[in-house]
Amino acid sequence: ALGLLAMLGKRVPLNLKIFLTALAIADDLGAVLVIAIFYTESIDYNELMTAGFFLAVLVVANFAGVRRTLFYAVVGFLGVWIAFVFSGVHATIAGVLLALTIPARTKIDEDEYVNKLNRLINKFEREKPNDNKLLTGRQVHLLSGIEELNDKAHTPLQKLEHALHPITTFFILPVFALSNAGVHIEGNILDMIFHPVSLGIIAGLVLGKFLGISLFSRLMVKLRLASLPEGVSWKQIYGVAFLAGIGFTMSMFISELAFDDDGLKQIAKVGIMTASLIAAIIGMVWLGSTSKKVELKNESNV
Repeated sequence: ALGLLAMLGKRVPLNLKIFLTALAIADDLGAVLVIAIFYTESIDYNELMTAGFFLAVLVVANFAGVRRTLFYAVVGFLGVWIAFVFSGVHATIAGVLLALTIPARTKIDEDEYVNKLNRLINKFEREKPNDNKLLTGRQVHLLSGIEELNDKAHTPLQKLEHALHPITTFFILPVFALSNAGVHIEGNILDMIFHPVSLGIIAGLVLGKFLGISLFSRLMVKLRLASLPEGVSWKQIYGVAFLAGIGFTMSMFISELAFDDDGLKQIAKVGIMTASLIAAIIGMVWLGSTSKKVELKNESNV
């Protein structure tokens, strides 16, 4: 959905893209909760207590100022994640809870960082290297100070995200998509599309997402608990609500958990892909026409 919205370029406001990004995060968290609540068969409470203990350790470490990313990774994997695996609760929940315990605040604010960095750089420039073009001992010391300052300006959560991003983007997600997207079609494809399971998925992703996002957004604005992002119209919100119906990774994942019968799994995947195609077409046509109207209006005002 974000990729399709990016194709519209400057014809859609930046705040609309931010809204869709936040919506995608909330949607994935909702899917994780669905997995935890409806697809947990049995629970080992002793293992859950063990996971809770290690989570408490990480929370205390956060408040105590521990900022070693390796510490959170090791305790999170060996303590929290493994305990969740043996507890019976789906381990995706462990990842969400673990992320909440990792420090997300810098040790230095932006203004202080810029001021100290400029002072260190000025001192570095005043130091002249020796004839061998090697750094002086003073310059090496200043570089260490810059590295320490940069470390304070980063958060452990950002470091972990930056380190995992290439692995997630170029390995985990492609492997996940390829392993879950394979559809074995037997018989008439139209029979699979119009199967009750497929129709239910299409209705949920296309109509359900559109109505849920649109009505909830309207309600929040009506109750003055939220406001429309600057430069964003209701028509654009409706278009994004359709694009949000594009389901793939989490939808495929839940379909694998929901059905034991391989035939129903394949029908569910056909329904997901059909719904995604319908949602993408409606959303892009809607936003495209809305953007053209805005451009024509701006030109007439000029």
